[in-house]
Amino acid sequence: MEYFDICDENGEPTGQTVSRDEAHRDGIRHRTAHVWVIREAGGKLQVLMQKRSDDKDSFPGMYDTSSAGHIPAGSQPLESALRELEEELGISARSDQLTYAGMFTNSYEKEFHGKLFKDNEVARVYVYEEPVDIERLHLQTSELSEVRWFDIDEVWDEIQINRERFCVPMLGLKVLKDYLEEIQ
Repeated sequence: MEYFDICDENGEPTGQTVSRDEAHRDGIRHRTAHVWVIREAGGKLQVLMQKRSDDKDSFPGMYDTSSAGHIPAGSQPLESALRELEEELGISARSDQLTYAGMFTNSYEKEFHGKLFKDNEVARVYVYEEPVDIERLHLQTSELSEVRWFDIDEVWDEIQINRERFCVPMLGLKVLKDYLEEIQ
């Protein structure tokens, strides 16, 4: 069974832990790490997005952040980001290849597979800018079914009006966009 650190609104562990099931049943705040894989192609910035497996407990079959996952109790955000990148996409990155972009909170209640899912996360966001050939990735098929490059502006515009294809947290994509504006 997975356990998470219960955290405060700043993402700092409180010293208490909660099981994954309890966290999502009761909406208890916990931490996640998100990694955006980005590239420039044709003069546009693109993000690699994963299509979530149809068996996922939330947002099955929808496109989401390049790589993301819960931070296990006692673990640090950066090490979790690196682990998720390796597990989900087969990208073996070093800590110096991830750039911290910021933090956001995400809270919602929604029904999936006939069951109420309550999420209450504080997410740390990282950016990976090394070259990635999606044909050479080793996808964790229990988590995702495919990956695809999208223009960041296309994703941003679509999630403002339509949430049928993308489940990416709007605030998470905003952290990425703000980071990219800062470095340009």
